[in-house]
Amino acid sequence: MNLLDIYFIGRRYIFGYRRLSVYVVFKYKKMDVCTSHRAQIMIINIDGIEFGYSSESVLKDVTAKIEGPKFVSILGPNGVGKSTLIHCINKILSPRKGTVMIDDKDVKGITIKEMSKIVGYVPYSSNDTFPLTVVDTVLMGRHPHSHRGSLDEDLDIVYETLEMLDIAHLAMRSFNELSAGQHQKVMLARGLAQQPEVLLLDEPTSNLDVHHQLEVSKLLKRLSVEKQILVIMICHDINIAAKYSDEIILMYDGSIYDVGTPEEVITEDNLRKVYSVESAVINDLGSPHVILRDSIKDSKAKEESLEDKTINTVPDGEIVQD
Repeated sequence: MNLLDIYFIGRRYIFGYRRLSVYVVFKYKKMDVCTSHRAQIMIINIDGIEFGYSSESVLKDVTAKIEGPKFVSILGPNGVGKSTLIHCINKILSPRKGTVMIDDKDVKGITIKEMSKIVGYVPYSSNDTFPLTVVDTVLMGRHPHSHRGSLDEDLDIVYETLEMLDIAHLAMRSFNELSAGQHQKVMLARGLAQQPEVLLLDEPTSNLDVHHQLEVSKLLKRLSVEKQILVIMICHDINIAAKYSDEIILMYDGSIYDVGTPEEVITEDNLRKVYSVESAVINDLGSPHVILRDSIKDSKAKEESLEDKTINTVPDGEIVQD
């Protein structure tokens, strides 16, 4: 039997100092402490927000209404403002114009600690490292909820989250020793440990192999249903977004170009306009699946090259290309 099925080792933070302790978690006492069923619908209203860095405008009059629980993917080319948009939702950035409302509350009036209880955030994978174990790193996600005497519940939630993501065996490993893909899973676990009503993720599958990309995407879809949360993911894999998302937000040139179901948004015309690619969109088990053909720039270059060639027919019937 795996040692972690019998006990779970964590670090306790009590009155400003740390002590190592053994936290016993028997299987028959395990509860689904990560579940927090919510009857109400979570609504994010984005009304005419604009944001720019210096004189460069990144978001231009962005307006959207996102309702949950559901799994939403934000798609679009590089540099169209996808990350900037979710940073305006969770108060990392403040738009210079417009408003963001979460359940009829302007985010400007929500404190950082209260926001951390409502909105979880998993940033884009980076080279950031922490001189902590995996347990301690994930436990950081419990900070907004922590209070004197809450450690046992916090460790319960950390344990369940690690089990859910199948990384409990990494619990006492140093975060700095992990692979890029493992880093990403630990950061996802830290976001889930917050027990948020909204979970924002910036390319959560970016450093994962194909198998784990599918596993994480399926997990996020399942969380949106079972935990009744609104999951909003930035994604560059159109086919994964089409397969698992309930709704797609397609961005182009700092604005929202289209919103709807995967079938409504992922079309050959939209991909041609937004991504400048020629493609074929087919139905695969009820979801749109994109087969890429060529970039429009390359296609035009080939057509122009063919048009420049002249074909001359010599008297004996031989065809010569100039």
